[in-house]
Amino acid sequence: MSYQDLREFITRLEREGELKRISAEVDVDLEITEITDRVSKAGGPALLFEKPVSARDGVKYSMPLLINTLGTRRRLDMALDVASLDEITRRMEDLLDMKPPEGFFDKVKMLPKLSELGSFFPKNVRSGPVKEVIERENLSLGRLPIMQCWPLDGGRFITFPMVVTRSPKNGRRNVGCYRMQVFDDRTTGMHWQVHKGGAEHFRWLERQGKGRRMDVAVALGADPATMISGILPLPEDLDEFLFAGFLRQQPVELVKCETVDLEVPAQAEIVLEGFVDLDDIRTEGPFGDHTGYYSLADKFPAFHITCITRRRDPIYVSTIVGRPPMEDYWMGYAVERLFMPLMRKQLPEVVDMHMPAEGVFHNLMMVAIRKSYPGHARKVMNAIWGMPGAMFTKCIVVVDHDVNVHDTGEVAWKALNHIDPERDIQFTLGPVDQLEHASRLPNFGSKMGIDATRKWPTEGFTRDWPDEIVMDPQVTKKVDCLWASLGLKAPQK
Repeated sequence: MSYQDLREFITRLEREGELKRISAEVDVDLEITEITDRVSKAGGPALLFEKPVSARDGVKYSMPLLINTLGTRRRLDMALDVASLDEITRRMEDLLDMKPPEGFFDKVKMLPKLSELGSFFPKNVRSGPVKEVIERENLSLGRLPIMQCWPLDGGRFITFPMVVTRSPKNGRRNVGCYRMQVFDDRTTGMHWQVHKGGAEHFRWLERQGKGRRMDVAVALGADPATMISGILPLPEDLDEFLFAGFLRQQPVELVKCETVDLEVPAQAEIVLEGFVDLDDIRTEGPFGDHTGYYSLADKFPAFHITCITRRRDPIYVSTIVGRPPMEDYWMGYAVERLFMPLMRKQLPEVVDMHMPAEGVFHNLMMVAIRKSYPGHARKVMNAIWGMPGAMFTKCIVVVDHDVNVHDTGEVAWKALNHIDPERDIQFTLGPVDQLEHASRLPNFGSKMGIDATRKWPTEGFTRDWPDEIVMDPQVTKKVDCLWASLGLKAPQK
């Protein structure tokens, strides 16, 4: 059974030695970041700061701050309650492989699967823990231990929100994770980048010239599967709360907001209700981003808070981003593994793919394919650039099926041996991530594809292709048996 809320997950983390409580007073401005960065890069535990403070404002916060929650592969597996993310990958593949039943017996066999799918839909409930306290007056974000992460940040930022909007065009819900700079006690920025679902809802409203406001709800802290769903690049018509139900194998309970026409997780810790106004666009940033560089100040809509609902004793959930690896790398790893079945559905020749930490998600994708015809690698590159979840990929390296794409050294070795640069590197122009600071224009730039597969005669390569150096297996086995008697250290793998 999945976690009902964030607290059940915290209990398990603590039971299994994956959480450290910090009882000392630590400042939300920079100090928590410095501690968390050191712990995160060392593969350390989740951190629960029990006494966050602000020396700048002279505040001792009453609510604790949880961070680095998903900062290792083990905690990511624990968050989704699986031995490995491959379990969810297989479940997704089974789901995508479902075919319309042809006969009576096929229909009967399919009933259990259809029933299971139906059980994942969000469930509306009348109330929940997030309604224990309802604040309509004297609202203040100053009561939340919101962090300034890096020295040149434009201010304090909410960094792990679930931002809920509804399309004014078709009524579909979207849940996204967009940073929110605090402007004052009741107003923040809403950094939904131009390609994101929330931004598209905002633009559609703007084009209609009708209604100057759009309802927004922001949930902070929930069961881990629901929080993870908010960061996934899901297809536009797939509800993130429905996908969260699939991940957790039971529906997410949703409760109606007090002042906006939206639903939020009933088991959340805190919910900020409000609206964005078409006429209130402000300068937001800079912000120390996941690229390891500051994203520069830019114009984004302001979010105005009309109500705060929360638990009586809420836990504030945060994260930091910066030079990798950090917690967000493991969130990206979840995206990678969960995206694989969708990619294979469109590109069955893909054996595996990996986005290494140094590529900060969109800068590098390494793809192994089972090559079947001349130019196959280039077909795969172009197809990936056409996928909504992967269109920002700056560099794609395509290798043969027998290359381990999770071993960056092996990929570099094979690729650098296999390519003739003029022949095997191609460039294209297209949309790039809004945080891309090296492109010629904002949101538009070039991308590179490298065909690092073995070249065939049908691709114009008429020379002999050499064999890779591999020791005779019998000799390897014999030396394995001898090794302990040779007085040599075990080789590092």
